[in-house]
Amino acid sequence: MPAFNKISELTDPILRDFFVTKDGLIFSVPDYFHPPQGIRSILRYVPDNNGTRIRKKTLQKYRKIDFDDSFQYLKDHHPNWLSETAVVPRSEIVQILKPNDIVLEILSGQLNYPAAAELIQRLGHFGIPVSAMGISGSLLPGLDNEESDIDFVVYGREWFKAKAAVGEMKQNSEIGASQFDFKIADLDDAMWRTVYKKRKSPLSFEDFLKHEIRKGNRGMFIPTGGGKNVYFDLLFVRSEDQIKKPIARGIDTNKIEIEAVVKDASFAFDSPAVYLIDHDEIDEIYSYTHTYTGQADVGELVRARGIIEIVGNKKRLVIGTSREAADEWMISLTLLEK
Repeated sequence: MPAFNKISELTDPILRDFFVTKDGLIFSVPDYFHPPQGIRSILRYVPDNNGTRIRKKTLQKYRKIDFDDSFQYLKDHHPNWLSETAVVPRSEIVQILKPNDIVLEILSGQLNYPAAAELIQRLGHFGIPVSAMGISGSLLPGLDNEESDIDFVVYGREWFKAKAAVGEMKQNSEIGASQFDFKIADLDDAMWRTVYKKRKSPLSFEDFLKHEIRKGNRGMFIPTGGGKNVYFDLLFVRSEDQIKKPIARGIDTNKIEIEAVVKDASFAFDSPAVYLIDHDEIDEIYSYTHTYTGQADVGELVRARGIIEIVGNKKRLVIGTSREAADEWMISLTLLEK
């Protein structure tokens, strides 16, 4: 599947897709639905002759830009694109990058990513179709470097099969291997501490770690012949049949802390993570912070702190109402008491 298409032939991008604008800016897409005026997105890479990232297909230099700097850049150069996120006019988009395209290019030999190729091979052994796989993050626009992780996407219900498969691979690294060039293992302590520091979670490291290990969607490729370990994250994206309608927006009120039992966690690994709960006042918990995806299973008692959002005749507890959201969090009391 080609990455380049006429814009008139493209449908709107969805979560984990990237796109490129006429002036070479590269954005990631954080949503499944978009307003009429454009595509909700986050600026990730900016063309820069002094940049340290070189895009593989064009050899153009870029610099990676963080969340706060991206808003300042757009304020300076495209202020009419700014709202709660960037909203880029569709007419400005010249290329949409789909995670599945990278998988097909790896399989065809156009791209050389040995660890990613090994994961594709092994998930195929477990019956995960290639059409349900993708790779996002810096690899998608070809701006990865030696420190880059693999943001491996699996679509829809196949994601749960893939997560179970990764668990089996950690128990037996030779399952489904092509040439057994890599072992697959859990993250070591140093990498867990790196992830913890990056997340800026208010949880203690011990509580954070207990939740993360239970999720089972992270792993480490360890080259059997020596070399650099490669970290990967298994990311959920809804399949086409699961994309129903935009999230209804409501009115934010006060911040509270609640305890409730999880009734449904079908989309706990989505973005936002969704938990339907049994509570006298609140109907559901939404987490826009990646730290609290997959944080609890059905039947577990959770404690969570966030802002109440009133949506019609129901109430939602929202975690991640700001970039850091240091005082918004969620834990599984059931898990921590084990």
